[in-house]
Amino acid sequence: MVGVYLSGTGNTEHCVKKLVKMLDVSAECFPLEHTDIIQILKKQDTIIFGYPTQFSNAPFMVRNFIKINSSLGNGKKVFCVNTMGLFSGDGTGCTARLLRKYGAVILGGLQIKMPDSVCDSKLLKKSIEENRQIVKAADKRIEQAAEQIKAGKYPREGLSFISHIKGLFGQRLWFYNKTTNYSDKLKISGLCVGCGLCSQNCPMGNIKIENKKAISSNRCTMCYRCISLCPKQAITLLGDKVQEQCRYEKYI
Repeated sequence: MVGVYLSGTGNTEHCVKKLVKMLDVSAECFPLEHTDIIQILKKQDTIIFGYPTQFSNAPFMVRNFIKINSSLGNGKKVFCVNTMGLFSGDGTGCTARLLRKYGAVILGGLQIKMPDSVCDSKLLKKSIEENRQIVKAADKRIEQAAEQIKAGKYPREGLSFISHIKGLFGQRLWFYNKTTNYSDKLKISGLCVGCGLCSQNCPMGNIKIENKKAISSNRCTMCYRCISLCPKQAITLLGDKVQEQCRYEKYI
């Protein structure tokens, strides 16, 4: 067993690592952008695959990775985990359907509410204490799911036809243009001092430092990692101002 995740602000990383360790204390977890991820996945038959949802869809980076490496999924047993700020509908189903198309066996799905990670929007923002309670509730759900899985009863959240309809009409159709590809909307203001933290942490290698300033390209996967880490709050994506730098570590 191996855990694989895309995580911008640490929410999904925490959830995948906690679930994997409860199922197999010797199993390891790796970020999707790990340089050896292909070889790592080739050696495993069971994968816990986690990612955040964006407008009731899996990030394009996740879907693109599955398509490009379609042969990797053949015969693999996959359990999908998605994190969300409020609603995802069929967040797990978005990748489960794609993985199944390429020959994977879908064991189940788990959809976990975590603190909002969209740093440049006031929507869904809560106090530190409220977010701590959300994390506690999420941990409890993961523990319950682990016990179910150990008993051979895999949760199947987000995988039903009803969930598919909810995700499709709840958000995905209305915001499809935002998730159909990578984004070129990342904005870097004059507050940037060229420290390079964003460039070092971007999973897509989308940001470069030139003449002591960060410059973005058109391959942003909207993970919000750079925005949550920037010491000068110089980066935005959907909004024009950083409202809160959301990080999982703040809520534990």
